[in-house]
Amino acid sequence: MFARIIVRQKFTPFSINSVVLMTLGSVLLGLRANGDRPAGVSGKEYLFGFFMTLGSAGLIGFIYPCIELCYAKASRALNFTAVLQFQLNVAIFASLVSFIAMLVNKDFQAMQRESRDYGLGQTMYVVVLVCAAVVWQFSLIGVLGVIFCVGSLFNGILSAVLLPLMEVAAVIAYHEKFTGEKGMALVLCLWGFTSYFYGEYQNHKKAKASINKEDHHQDS
Repeated sequence: MFARIIVRQKFTPFSINSVVLMTLGSVLLGLRANGDRPAGVSGKEYLFGFFMTLGSAGLIGFIYPCIELCYAKASRALNFTAVLQFQLNVAIFASLVSFIAMLVNKDFQAMQRESRDYGLGQTMYVVVLVCAAVVWQFSLIGVLGVIFCVGSLFNGILSAVLLPLMEVAAVIAYHEKFTGEKGMALVLCLWGFTSYFYGEYQNHKKAKASINKEDHHQDS
């Protein structure tokens, strides 16, 4: 929706089908998420966290087309170096906002307590945090690169298809149960992903045929 409003993304029946299927797959994963409320958390607090999560998802969906719009409105031709500079500015601003929020919320004191209670030890707690930060930086570079090379819609589709794949990874790594809902969500997301690529293939085929037809008319 944001891609349509902000960057005037053209939707085809295949891309609409892809978005609908992936949305259904993501919703299906959340329908049977029983027992995920931490102990001691009230219903009000749980709902607040739920709606905050929805808001953050909507915000991410809004940010991706805005990044594509920034690329389109750039005063000079963009290249990989410019994309990395963009990522650096985003990372610096995000780190600053997170640092201030952690100071206000006294999260640094909570991190000390969490590190003491961490099952693998304080050293591994720090290692996990550092590795998570590095992986997220690579992820952000990938996001900006996909938006730069293809577009924000495709980036959103990639993000959606990764959700059930992470569930499969959790089944393999942590021996979680592979329920029918997880299987159906995986099928829907893969179906949507295939639908998008088939639509892009058809568009590319039509564009190539149109170019060949114009070249034929010019030669004749």
